Amino acid sequence: MEPPVLSSTEEMAELYRELSRHPGLSAACLGPDVTTQYGGKYCSLYTEWSQRDLARAENVKFCRQYLIFHDEASVVYSGPAGTCSEIKDELLSRESPSGALKAVLRKVPGKEKEKEKQFLEVWDQNRKVKSIDLTALDKHGSVYDDDQFGCLAWSHSETHLLYVAEKKRPKAESFFQSKAPELGTSDEDTGRPEKDDRSLKGEQFVYHEDWGEALSTRSMPVLCALDIEGSSISVLEGVPEHLSPGQAFWSPGDTGVVFVGWWHEPFRLGLRHCTNRRSALFYVDLTGGRCELLSEDTRAVWSPRLSPDCCRIVYLENNTLGPHQQCSRLRMYDWYTKHTSTVLEAVPRQAWGAFPGIYCSALPGLCWAADSRRLVLDTAQRSQQDVFVVDTVMGATTSLTANGPQGSWSVLTIDRDILVARFSTPSCPPTLKVAVLPGAGQEAQARWVCLQDAPPVPGISWGIRTLQPPPEQEHPQYRGLDFDAILLRPSKGSAAQKPPLVVMPHGGPHSVFTAGWMLYPAALCRMGFAVLLVNYRGSLGFGQDSVASLPGNVGTQDVRDVQLCVERVLQEESLDAGRVALVGGSHGGFLACHLLGQFPNTYHACVVRNPVVNIASMVATTDIPDWCLTETGLPYAPNTLPDPAQWTEMLHKSPMRYVDRVRAPVLLMLGEDDRRVPPKQGLEYYRALKARGVPTRLLWYPGNNHALAGVEAEADGFMNMALWLLKHLRC
Repeated sequence: MEPPVLSSTEEMAELYRELSRHPGLSAACLGPDVTTQYGGKYCSLYTEWSQRDLARAENVKFCRQYLIFHDEASVVYSGPAGTCSEIKDELLSRESPSGALKAVLRKVPGKEKEKEKQFLEVWDQNRKVKSIDLTALDKHGSVYDDDQFGCLAWSHSETHLLYVAEKKRPKAESFFQSKAPELGTSDEDTGRPEKDDRSLKGEQFVYHEDWGEALSTRSMPVLCALDIEGSSISVLEGVPEHLSPGQAFWSPGDTGVVFVGWWHEPFRLGLRHCTNRRSALFYVDLTGGRCELLSEDTRAVWSPRLSPDCCRIVYLENNTLGPHQQCSRLRMYDWYTKHTSTVLEAVPRQAWGAFPGIYCSALPGLCWAADSRRLVLDTAQRSQQDVFVVDTVMGATTSLTANGPQGSWSVLTIDRDILVARFSTPSCPPTLKVAVLPGAGQEAQARWVCLQDAPPVPGISWGIRTLQPPPEQEHPQYRGLDFDAILLRPSKGSAAQKPPLVVMPHGGPHSVFTAGWMLYPAALCRMGFAVLLVNYRGSLGFGQDSVASLPGNVGTQDVRDVQLCVERVLQEESLDAGRVALVGGSHGGFLACHLLGQFPNTYHACVVRNPVVNIASMVATTDIPDWCLTETGLPYAPNTLPDPAQWTEMLHKSPMRYVDRVRAPVLLMLGEDDRRVPPKQGLEYYRALKARGVPTRLLWYPGNNHALAGVEAEADGFMNMALWLLKHLRC
C-alpha cells in the first residue's frame, strides 16, 4: 500500500501557514556593559527577526531584547526582556561605538501624490534628537540600503554619519517643453535662466547602466557624510570617476573614508552573488580629496573590517572573473606600516579536522575579538556551516562549533568577546545562541548558551551522506573529489512505508545546501515526501579544486553526480522508485531539465523556477554574460563575441539539446523582473515542450526577480508545486 501523503488543499495551506510563521534571525547588537552594585556585569542584546505575514503578503521585521549577565569566562544568566515589537519602515540602523546613540534611515510614505521620502534620524537613550529629511535636502538620490554597497557608519568621534546614495542627476526635459510664466513676474523676468536648476535638453531618454539583478536602481553610488550637529550633508569628492564606491567606514582618526571601489568600465555586469568583479580597497582623504589605493587593483575584494585598536583592516579577496563564488583569501592591511599580508589562503581540498577554507558572502559586521588579533567568521564545511576563530598573526584557525550540534551556524556579532550566533537544522528553525570567546589557545572550550529556543518540527528526520563518483566519472585533473547530499525523510509512520522522492539540486552552480532550516524542503517532508538536496562536485565548502572542476563540464559532471546520488539513495533507502520528481531553480532548474531529458525513465514530474535552458540564447540577455562562457569552459573578456563553434558549445551543454526526450510533466515558475536568467529562457522551454505534447504549465510572477522571494509568489509557488507533484506522482 502506498503511504499517505497529505493531499487536501486546505491541510497543505495550513501546513505552509504554520511552517512559514517560524521567524528568521537577521541581526544582533550588544549594548554597553552595566556593572551592578554587587559587581556583576550585564548587557542588553537587541535582535532583529523577519517573518512572513501571509495575510499582508509581506515580510515583517520585529525586534526582541535580552539581558546577558556574564563574567570574563562565561554567560552566567541570560533571558528575554519584554515582548517582541514590529519595526516599521526602517531601512538601516546602527548603534554608535559607545552605544549611547543610534542612527536610523527611515522611509516615510508620501502624502497623496508625493513620492516616498527618506529621513535620517539620531536617537539617544530617551528620545529622537535629530530627524533630517534627506529627500527635501536634495543633495543626492535614494540612499542605498542593500548589503552590496550600502552602509551606515558612525565616525569614531560620533559626530558624523557616513552612507552611500545614488548620485543626483540633473533634470532632463523635452526640446519642446514650454514653461508657464511664474505668477507675479514681469515679461522681462521670465526671460532669465534659473541659476542652478536648469534642465538638460535631449537627456530624457539616455540609458543609464545599473548593477543588474536585485540592484536595478543602483547605478552611480556616491559617498555622503552627515554632520550631526550642523545637520548638513556633503557628497564626498575624490572618488575616481571609473569607480562605484560602497561598503565604506571612517578611517582611524576620522581623517578620511575607507571604501571598496568596483570598476564600472567598460560596462557594468551583475554584482549580486558575484564575488569575482574587479574591485579594490581605497582611502579618500577628507581634507585634500586625495584617493589612495590600499590593495592590489587586479583582484576582487569586499567586506573590509577595521580592528578595535584601529590598526588593521581585514578583507576578503578572490581572483577576478572565473566562477562567481570561490574559496576566498583573507587579507590584512596594516594601517601604519601600509603592509598587506595573507592571513588565510584558498584551500584546495577540504579535510575534516582542518580549516575548510572561506566560503561566505561577507564577514560579520563586527568580527574582531577585543584583542584586535583574532576574528570570528562562519563558513561552509561540506554540507554544514560552522564558526571559526582566526589568529591573524599566526594564520591559525579553531572551530568554535565542533563540539556543538551538527547543522548550520552563523555569526551575528561579537563585541567585547561576547559572541552571538544563529543555529538551525533541516528540522529545527533558527535559534539564538551566545557564548564568551575564551582566551587565545582555549577557544575550543567555548560554551554556547541558548537564548531563544525553537522546538524541532516533528516528523522530519535527516542525515548527510557522502558519495564518490565511479572511476569513469572522475575529473582527469581533479581526481579523488567526493560530494554530499542531505536526505530529509518523514519520520512518522511505519518503517515499511516507501515515500515518494523529491530531488533538489541547488543553483549557482557554485553554492551549497548547508544543513539548516529551509521552508520548502521542510514543508514537503511534512507532507510525506522524502527530499534529497544534492551538493554535486562544484559546490562550495569542499575545497577550491571542487569549484574548479565544474566549469567546462556543466550538463555532464553535475548531472551525473545528481543521477548517481538518486540511484544510490533509491537502492539503499526505503523509497518509492516509481514516484520520483525534480525541483530546482536557476542552475538547479538547468540540472532538473537536463535530468528529465538524459534520464527520462527515472523522473515522473518536474517543477523549475527561473531555469537556465539555453546558455547560447541567455548570453546576450543576462546581467552575467561571463557566467555563460565561464561555465561552458570558454574564456570571457568584455569585448568577447562568441564564434560559431562557441555558440555550438553553449547549446551543446544546455538542457534544450535533450528536449525531444522529455516525457515528464513540467511546471515552470518565472519572475517577470528576473535579470539573471531572464524569463524568456523559461518561455523558450515552455514552447518547446508544448510543441512536443509534453504536459506543461507556466506561472508568471510580476514584481518578482530571480529569487521569486516575494511572500505571495513564494506561498503560491509552494502550493502549485505541491499540487503538481501530488497530481503527477499519483499521490
